[in-house]
Amino acid sequence: MSQTVARAIDIIGFVSHRPRSLGEIAEQLGVHKSTALRLLQTLEEGAFVRRLPEGGYAMGFQLIALGQLALDQVEARSLARPVLQELSERYGHTVHLGELVGDGIIYVDKIDGRGSVAMGSRIGLPAQTHTAGVAKVITAFQDGATRARILDHATYERYTPTTVTDRSTLERELDLTRSRGWAEDNGEHEDYINCVALPVFDARGRATHGISITALSAVAPLEELRGHIDAFRGAAQQVSRRLGWRGDERGNR
Repeated sequence: MSQTVARAIDIIGFVSHRPRSLGEIAEQLGVHKSTALRLLQTLEEGAFVRRLPEGGYAMGFQLIALGQLALDQVEARSLARPVLQELSERYGHTVHLGELVGDGIIYVDKIDGRGSVAMGSRIGLPAQTHTAGVAKVITAFQDGATRARILDHATYERYTPTTVTDRSTLERELDLTRSRGWAEDNGEHEDYINCVALPVFDARGRATHGISITALSAVAPLEELRGHIDAFRGAAQQVSRRLGWRGDERGNR
């Protein structure tokens, strides 16, 4: 990859998390401020970054437009959205759609629930393999080689007292997830949030996606979410059928 292009990509990724100063960007790239400034000026002309009144740089609005176009091209997202919206409206919780991309899981859609609070999940960002229910359920239903590659990229970083921080424990949880048909997040990334997640299969019977129903634990504890598993499973199967799936809840045909 061209060094200039690589640096531009690095800048876009760097400022997408929060606004950055020229000095921070230059340090991130390992270049002089004048070099970083030239790159920023070019990106600013294309609206890929924008200069803030106080002098820092943030993500440009062109990225938002392009991101929406990219999302619109994800067929599964458009097919699943009516089902996700119905789930969210019926239960009042936040609903996510995750997709297996390479060796990781990405959030490709999110419907905020009623009175929802800020969550770390964002469309386009990765779901943590060892904490997010939607990542666990997709990983659980992969073949052995794919599962191993996904787990190789897991960080096992501790966020809360309930976070799973070692591979062997996570693998046992994934086995349980596959046998019972759903995954759980018991406050493992944000201790005040829990969720259950179900797999979504494509026409080949592969678990390419997953949906998760996420709620404040004070509003809907895990026990309550588990009580709606049959309805949640029905929604996941509805999305699967829209993707051409003709099997049972474990992906068999």
